[in-house]
Amino acid sequence: MNFKDRVIQIVKSIPYGSVTTYGTVATLAGIPRGGRLVGGILHFNSEKFDLPWQRIINSEGFISTKCLEHPKSLQKALLEQERIEVSKDFMINLKKYVWWGE
Repeated sequence: MNFKDRVIQIVKSIPYGSVTTYGTVATLAGIPRGGRLVGGILHFNSEKFDLPWQRIINSEGFISTKCLEHPKSLQKALLEQERIEVSKDFMINLKKYVWWGE
């Protein structure tokens, strides 16, 4: 299984109501410093593979997307639908909501 396939499998396994970081997904998929690669994979494959892309945030607990197709406000709304608290400045409490893998 290649890196992209592992990323897709990992993202699909993130539990409802939880978030994880780009770096965590990259590490679990075998490339510890591949967080940006994870972002690219999500950008181009979320719809195709019905990925819960909203559950991936940066290591500071911040919604960091800059994509016009998936704006911060949409990610915030999707996370709030999962009962994840998101502050006005797009921060999530990692201690409360983070998933580190299986």
